[in-house]
Amino acid sequence: MKGSMKKSMILAGVTATLLFTATASFAETRWERHHPRRDQVNDRLENQSRRIRDGREDGLLTRGQARQLRAEDRDIQDQEHLYSRLDGGHISKTEQGVLNQEENRVSRQIYNDEH
Repeated sequence: MKGSMKKSMILAGVTATLLFTATASFAETRWERHHPRRDQVNDRLENQSRRIRDGREDGLLTRGQARQLRAEDRDIQDQEHLYSRLDGGHISKTEQGVLNQEENRVSRQIYNDEH
């Protein structure tokens, strides 16, 4: 009985892992599949927004610092929208690189302000 119970537990674990993996891959939207560069840029902007909010809530960022960082992120998002409007909803690898560099600069500011 012990052997069959162990096999059942292993089977349940494998099944759960497969279901989780399948669910995660289905979670990607059609837009994300067709605009991976824009999705990556926007995911980073969302992450930075969360970090700014957390820094503000933890008292590590002042209201003014948070406002300035959010303004810089809005400028990056506006630039991403402009790039995409000029290319049928897509951004090039070069444009993604430019946006990533700008996000890196803001990210460093968030990190430096938090520490």
